[in-house]
Amino acid sequence: MAEHKWMDQAQPQTLQAAVMLCYINAALAVLFFLVGAGPQLILLLLGVAGYFIANERRWAYWAAVVIVGLYTVLAVATFAAGAGFGGLLNLLFAVVLFALLVHPQSRQYQKVWFH
Repeated sequence: MAEHKWMDQAQPQTLQAAVMLCYINAALAVLFFLVGAGPQLILLLLGVAGYFIANERRWAYWAAVVIVGLYTVLAVATFAAGAGFGGLLNLLFAVVLFALLVHPQSRQYQKVWFH
């Protein structure tokens, strides 16, 4: 039976940090939903992708790259529309997460070890 894990310490630091940011984004999505800010489905999907990245699934890595790419575009549009400091934080989270996922160390690791 395969062991399921939330974090994989054998992965490079870039992927570990990306998984952690995926979880943080998902937790913030739940928090925003609870305070009435509306559903944040795209961020919840990041949490799911982060879990499967920790369990070395290639499809989850690429899904996370696509989701974060969409999230970055939305964050840029929101910030450009004058969202203020909150919009800037969303944009920074999105850009950092995207950079961690497409970092050469992350890409090389997923090419070799993910299935």
